[in-house]
Amino acid sequence: MSTARCLLFSLALSGCIRPPEIVLVDRATALEQQAAGSFEELEERMLRVAATPRPTPLTPEQLDTLGIRAAPLVESGDLTDADRVDLLLKQHCLGEAKDGTLVETPSACVGAADHELIATLTERANRARSQLWRWMHDRRPGIPTEELRRTWRAAHVQGVVCGGWIESADGKWAAKGC
Repeated sequence: MSTARCLLFSLALSGCIRPPEIVLVDRATALEQQAAGSFEELEERMLRVAATPRPTPLTPEQLDTLGIRAAPLVESGDLTDADRVDLLLKQHCLGEAKDGTLVETPSACVGAADHELIATLTERANRARSQLWRWMHDRRPGIPTEELRRTWRAAHVQGVVCGGWIESADGKWAAKGC
């Protein structure tokens, strides 16, 4: 009988105790949404930026190791042939030969260079130099052409850009110091 009493007592208690009502809300209230702010526009912009292809930034040292020449600070359309020759002399793609002409020096060339442009500039500059030497010889026919060229080259080398590639009298190439 004591089990019957326990059962009766537990049934009586179960009628008085009921579980609390639980309400689950899966969305925030309007006030909570206003307080939290909406970032939809920002999220969409971030997704667009993340998906947009863009170049990888590289340092000048990394570009040099890849053999890529940095873009000049001046537009290439504004450069004269003399400016281009100076850049190529500094890059060691062109050199001032001991006979007074410009020569291509691809084995010493640092970075990328347009070999077609180098050939065109070399031909044009050497043609101009030979015309100058001819004119100098016509003005002073008593002086041998070789001596005129040597004298001209000695004066010309003084004005070569710092770091320009120059052939010495013994045939060795070196950058001009300043």
